[in-house]
Amino acid sequence: MTSPISVGHEEAASRGAFFYQPDGGQRLAEMTYSRTNATLIVIDHTEVDESLKGQGVGRQLLDALVAWARTTGTKVIALCPFAKAQFDKDASIRDVLR
Repeated sequence: MTSPISVGHEEAASRGAFFYQPDGGQRLAEMTYSRTNATLIVIDHTEVDESLKGQGVGRQLLDALVAWARTTGTKVIALCPFAKAQFDKDASIRDVLR
């Protein structure tokens, strides 16, 4: 697992993303979602640059999303295969699932 990364978050017009963009350069990893209503999002895609594969970056994006969901009272539906697999493997984060 790589050392912790700085995860950014943006949301506009019912679309959002948690992302890793070192030094404001190229975005090397992101987990995107769609907002269905004020308290529900659908994780639809996760992508990590080849240079970071296998280093836990995708999981760090998911952990940031889960922490945000808990803080904001947002529930999550995971359609993205990566995110779904993480929720299936780790019961400690399932509290945010709808």
